[in-house]
Amino acid sequence: MIYISTMSKKIFQSIILLSVVISLHSCSQGIEKQTNEQPPENNGEITLIKHVMTKEEQDKLTADEVLIEFKEGNQRFNNGTTTIRDHSQQVRKSALGQYPKAVVLSCLDSRVPVEDVFDQGIGDIFVARIAGNFVNEDLLGSIEYACKIAGVKLVVIMGHEHCGAIKGAIDNVQMGNITGMLAKIKPAIAMSDQFTGEKTSKNEVYVKTVSQNNIRHAMSQIRTKSVLLQEMEQKGQIKITGMFYRLADGKLEFIE
Repeated sequence: MIYISTMSKKIFQSIILLSVVISLHSCSQGIEKQTNEQPPENNGEITLIKHVMTKEEQDKLTADEVLIEFKEGNQRFNNGTTTIRDHSQQVRKSALGQYPKAVVLSCLDSRVPVEDVFDQGIGDIFVARIAGNFVNEDLLGSIEYACKIAGVKLVVIMGHEHCGAIKGAIDNVQMGNITGMLAKIKPAIAMSDQFTGEKTSKNEVYVKTVSQNNIRHAMSQIRTKSVLLQEMEQKGQIKITGMFYRLADGKLEFIE
């Protein structure tokens, strides 16, 4: 049996206590270092956006400024540097009023996340969706409300790559109410008569041509069928533009 003196016990206990203290100190330094390792933006701090658009901010904006902001937002979307937002706070702050910058008429397609494509938050844009992003009376009324009543500055018609509605119209699909819906896209097919390649839904170049002409047709419909929007555009109060969204890389092509 080994006997340890009282003095030896105290020394032994002190050594153990010192080891524990050193270990705890090392762990705390590691945790502190890990916690402080933030992305380089904003001097190492992450900015969480809680702000929502106000009436005063909306009034100061021009259509061209909103368009530039959309282009820059799409670049952030493609670079993976989209704005970090506190959606919970934005929901609460926008509950009593909304002052969006733009209205976007998009296709129904689930692969087109409209707010994300432009790096916009809650309360920033109106989004109208319909398969084939064409214009009818109800959508015209919605766009008129967005511009004349709610004060938006930019109207965007956004089609996209590999659109099923465009392919259905090309294939002359006959099925329930889909038949009547696809008939609204047929003018874009007629506009694509000069296409020299294979005019089938399997030819993605042709599908893209029809899709882009469908965007142009929708823009024309807005200008010819809505006196309100036509006058607002002529006075420079709004801008109407078209965009083609590429599913493969998330980039936009601008249609005039």
